[in-house]
Amino acid sequence: MPLNHLFAWLPVDQRKPLLHRLLIVWAVSLPIALATWIGHKSDGLPHRFEVSLVYAYAISTFIWLFTDVSRFVFKHLLRVQGPFYWPPALRVSLMLVMGIPLGYVLGTLVGDAYTGWSTWDLWRLNTNRLAGMVVSSVAISAAFVAFFYQRSKAESLASQVTQAQLMLLQSQLEPHMLFNTLAHLRALIGHDTERALAMLDHLNDYLRTTLHASRQPLHPLADEFSRLADYLSLMAIRMGPRLVFELDLPPALAATPVPSFILQPLVENAIRHGLEPVVTGGRIEVQARAEGQQLLLTVFDNGCGISELALAESTRSLMPGHERPTASWGMAHVRQRLHTLYGKHADMHISPVATGGTCVVLTLPLTNLFEG
Repeated sequence: MPLNHLFAWLPVDQRKPLLHRLLIVWAVSLPIALATWIGHKSDGLPHRFEVSLVYAYAISTFIWLFTDVSRFVFKHLLRVQGPFYWPPALRVSLMLVMGIPLGYVLGTLVGDAYTGWSTWDLWRLNTNRLAGMVVSSVAISAAFVAFFYQRSKAESLASQVTQAQLMLLQSQLEPHMLFNTLAHLRALIGHDTERALAMLDHLNDYLRTTLHASRQPLHPLADEFSRLADYLSLMAIRMGPRLVFELDLPPALAATPVPSFILQPLVENAIRHGLEPVVTGGRIEVQARAEGQQLLLTVFDNGCGISELALAESTRSLMPGHERPTASWGMAHVRQRLHTLYGKHADMHISPVATGGTCVVLTLPLTNLFEG
């Protein structure tokens, strides 16, 4: 069975973190096994090292299953939500009370099956040793869960702060476009009612999709392209035959999630600084395609091209409230969003076109969170 089907119940963005936590648990299980083996040797009892390994890894793995993996299996019962899927403290405590003892018992049974004897005989032979083993295992397991829980809470808080910063940065993009459109609409109303009505319809659709997208950090790529179609249609009414555009979205990629507004700054930048300064205007092409496990989004224009200064400024970090560079703020905004949301797993490549114009390619992880 393919791994994607085997782990279909697990959120895509949680698969690697879950495996990472398992590796941490296994890494700590080795010194625990070593300490257990040394403790048995000090008692003068015959005890092979691999026996300690089997007990340590079996118990830790089962406890991990019942206290970490179970969060996703029973996410509806626990009423947990993304992006980190940790329940509130009370439900975490109940999960520990049930998961740790159950994991300890099952792991011990695996070890007993390997050795051919019963750990529970210690209750009769050495009660203190059995109690010490149980208490130490429970304490270590609880410490692990508490560590992962607190780290996830810290990541959640950092994510909320980041999203607030991105929303503030995004709010600086919208007014310029809206005010220009309203000014042009006012000028059209007096002498070209038909174009004014068409512009008003596109503006209405654009604002509706913008409002919907502003309420979620990710949305389907089809929504992003739909929003661009409304925006470019507005610009085409303003610029007339000076603007030609083409949007290429394969149906197979329509449901792929992307950050909301991720292409808007690039298209706006291409018009303002690439095509509008050219008397004859030009062409904009926006394309989506998949290469392996990556999504490539390309914005191309055949305008006057990007300057070396703007290209250098597009790599600078942004701070909300700072005055934005005229030709590179939108690109720097996109670059910062990609870095914040995906880290090293996303990139933006900007290159001048030899025949004139600019080509911007965004590379994102290809996932489809909207399926099923």
